[in-house]
Amino acid sequence: MRRHLLRLAAALLSIVAIAAAPSSQPTTDPAVAREVARLGSRGVRIHDPSTIVKAGDDYWVFATGLGIRSYHSKDLLTWEQGPRVFDDPPAWAHEVVPAFRGNYLWAPDVIELDHRCWLFYVISTFGKNTSAIGVATNATLDPADARYKWSDQGVVVRSSDLDDFNAIDPAVTLDADDKLWLAFGSYWSGVKLVRLDRATCKPPAGDEKLLSLAKHKSIEAPYIYLHDGRYYLFVNWGACCRGTASTYEIRVGRAGAITGPYVDRDGKDMRDGGGTLLLGSDGPFIGPGHASVLRDGDREWFACHFYDATQGGRGTFAIRPLTWSKEGWPIVGVIAGG
Repeated sequence: MRRHLLRLAAALLSIVAIAAAPSSQPTTDPAVAREVARLGSRGVRIHDPSTIVKAGDDYWVFATGLGIRSYHSKDLLTWEQGPRVFDDPPAWAHEVVPAFRGNYLWAPDVIELDHRCWLFYVISTFGKNTSAIGVATNATLDPADARYKWSDQGVVVRSSDLDDFNAIDPAVTLDADDKLWLAFGSYWSGVKLVRLDRATCKPPAGDEKLLSLAKHKSIEAPYIYLHDGRYYLFVNWGACCRGTASTYEIRVGRAGAITGPYVDRDGKDMRDGGGTLLLGSDGPFIGPGHASVLRDGDREWFACHFYDATQGGRGTFAIRPLTWSKEGWPIVGVIAGG
């Protein structure tokens, strides 16, 4: 029982609302501001950013917030807020997660698939694993288009206090054979993977098997990226949402198949606590988390949120260049001239 209570307490700390009191005061020091820019800040207040997708001339990203926040940009530098996804919570929310209140939805991810946009999101409550991942669709991401309308498609996967996993932090990925998969998970027994039907973005009937990918005492926010024939699993260790006291850091492992096993640079299985440190706190760049990768032409970009020490520990969007070592491991760079 004590172990279970400690796990609940840890989960609570990891998903506290981003309005948590910051642990430092904003600064206007130009040298510090330049350093934050060098480390990829886009100056946008954001938490749990989705994968960046491009629709028409605009890049879009979605984030935790009231009804799910959206932001768009034409150049990946300057971002403007777009419309929220939901004006009201999905009709099924209170039935599946009885303690859910309001319309504050978590940790979305988005993919463009077969000429439609699919957005995954989370209904949950702090510190509990009675949670559900839902999905909504839209014909376009352009709010000016007459076809623009989000249509909720219901529950994809759910968990309860009878389960040993937590159905939050979805990340959707197409494998090399164009099969669709969803990684998710926070604390409890770690990161899971389930196959999805491309037509519904839900597990095929009779094939809802969950695979285990990674485990650690404090783990969440998975993301899988295919590069040069290998699958890379990015996860977060540590605690988020404490402003400049956050201990979030991004870890990585890789596998020859999307189903794993994922191992780190030392060959340690991520299911046994493996995970190579990729990105941690660096000066005013505190607690990076919720990684994703954008392949844009011949360049790759690494996106995440971090707690900006120049803004009192506010959750902020960062995009940094991504390259790869000779051994095939990701390297997150800085912005030249920042």
